[in-house]
Amino acid sequence: MDLPLLIRFEAEEDIDEACRWYEDQQVGLGTEFIKVLEGAFAKIGTSPEMYPLVYRNVRRLLIPKFPYAIFYIVEPEAIIHL
Repeated sequence: MDLPLLIRFEAEEDIDEACRWYEDQQVGLGTEFIKVLEGAFAKIGTSPEMYPLVYRNVRRLLIPKFPYAIFYIVEPEAIIHL
């Protein structure tokens, strides 16, 4: 499918905050978090409807290794990360 992924400002702030927190816990862990997140975004981009609906048209992907979930909706022109 390969739709573009749009990350809302609030979600971007949440990602930045989580990255800083992980990096404060252990050097390099924030970078690993971002790499895992980027891999998850790539999976969503290629198969957005593969992940379960959790509320109305909102889908969720639980990322591996971190207690973090990506909530998103699939629009005709893009995928929006909530």
